[in-house]
Amino acid sequence: MSDVLLEAEGLHAFYGSSHILHGIDFHISRGETVGLMGRNGMGKTTLIRSMLGHVRPRHGRVAVRGKTMTGARPYLIARKGIAYVPEGRGIFPNLTVRENLIMGAKPGVDGRRDWTYQRVLDTFPRLGERLTNGGNQLSGGEQQMLTIGRALMTNPDLLILDEATEGLAPLIAKEIWYIIRQIRATGIATIVIDKNHAAVTSISDRNVILVKGQVAHEASSAELRANPDLLHKHLGVS
Repeated sequence: MSDVLLEAEGLHAFYGSSHILHGIDFHISRGETVGLMGRNGMGKTTLIRSMLGHVRPRHGRVAVRGKTMTGARPYLIARKGIAYVPEGRGIFPNLTVRENLIMGAKPGVDGRRDWTYQRVLDTFPRLGERLTNGGNQLSGGEQQMLTIGRALMTNPDLLILDEATEGLAPLIAKEIWYIIRQIRATGIATIVIDKNHAAVTSISDRNVILVKGQVAHEASSAELRANPDLLHKHLGVS
């Protein structure tokens, strides 16, 4: 079985007449953590959504575990062991915390049930204190924990986090980063999109920087930390 879990080759994608992705190549392998970086509007979320079936690419190929799945329905891709935590969280506000978690429970592709209901509650103690609360009764940080916890209940091989700490207070964001490190340590592959590039490079193995829908640079985290000019050039940060 291929070690590559998710792959894009020569991907072109449009929103209406706007050409967003211009021939992107991207991949992530088992157990790997990849930071996907770029200024706003450079195509990061479009790349993720194109690989997961939410946007149908105009040209190019998407493969999951080596099998071509270009333009497949999102639920079919999710069944291949990929969990997505979208920007904006996407919890069910009319369901309780417990119901949000239980509805995501399923074994992994190989039958694994490493992430049980109890393990998620052990990882996110705050959720255990809010089990009967509706999703709309949670703080922003608690909602984010619930979204990540629900994704883990699917026992994924790959977890994709799009702006997991956006809009959160610094202390809550710090807690989310700690949890992401814990998840990474279990061997789950992770794609992380976040504006906190220092936090991303502290956990990622390598990083892909997009500029105007193309891969402008790919580097290890050590290389990016040693060359801050690269981040300043492509991301406008020092």
